[in-house]
Amino acid sequence: MVSLDLLTLERVARLICDVDGPYERTGSQVERFLHRVRWPGDPQYDGSPRIPWLTEVLGSHANDAAALDRLLCRICDPLEYDGGAEAAEPIAQELNRILAPEQLTITYVGGRPVLGQLNRIGDTPLYGPPPDLKERLQRLTAGGSAVDILMARADEASICQSNGAFALAIIGIGSFVEGLLHAIVMQHDEQVRGNGLADRRGRRVSADRAGLHLLLDHAHQREWIQTDAKDFMDKVRDYRNFVHPRHQIEYGLVPDLDTVRMCWAPVHALLNDLESALLPVDRYSDPAKLTG
Repeated sequence: MVSLDLLTLERVARLICDVDGPYERTGSQVERFLHRVRWPGDPQYDGSPRIPWLTEVLGSHANDAAALDRLLCRICDPLEYDGGAEAAEPIAQELNRILAPEQLTITYVGGRPVLGQLNRIGDTPLYGPPPDLKERLQRLTAGGSAVDILMARADEASICQSNGAFALAIIGIGSFVEGLLHAIVMQHDEQVRGNGLADRRGRRVSADRAGLHLLLDHAHQREWIQTDAKDFMDKVRDYRNFVHPRHQIEYGLVPDLDTVRMCWAPVHALLNDLESALLPVDRYSDPAKLTG
């Protein structure tokens, strides 16, 4: 993702503050909002006019792609509002109007907002790996070598994507997700560590032999991921099976750059769901969400 123009940041600041609007945030609420998105520098509201203050705070890290990604998605996250999706979607529409000149857009994948780039035609959102992927993996897993290996898989998928090896990029994305789910299951499910997972026929399968399909089913059964995220990722799993040429021949698909970028979107949704299910609630969350 690219950095944002100062005028775009000012418009985003106005949307966040929503002065005299149904979702107006006071200065202290804006400060807590920034804490929830882990905005760099731990900004403290100084009592000055909100919009100029917030514009300056955002401008101080206008080149931080990961921070901007978290901020823009949280603005229209249903978790931010008592009205849920019904309240968040109109805000997403206004945010997309602001972001359109930057060729950026927010879409909902698995019920959660994801930031993507618009294609050349301007109507299809395209995605890549989350810019703060390593930090998110460190929070979700025990860290160490698992994070290094998972990052290497994601980086290799990106290298393939950048160099036209699109089928291999998709295979790499599927491999990354399988490794992530395996690491999380082994860390958070003691029963699986001892007894493995049950397949659809009730047979026990060692966790070390569990494939992506079984890991997705288990994560969904544990309510770590929502149905939408699982369904989207099942399509990526189908494409990942292009590791077998016969499967790709039967499927009849020749992946291109857009295909790969579309496959990154479910990764964003999967990470969102896993974080919501497995990580503690942010200590900076407001005691009451915004209401209209």
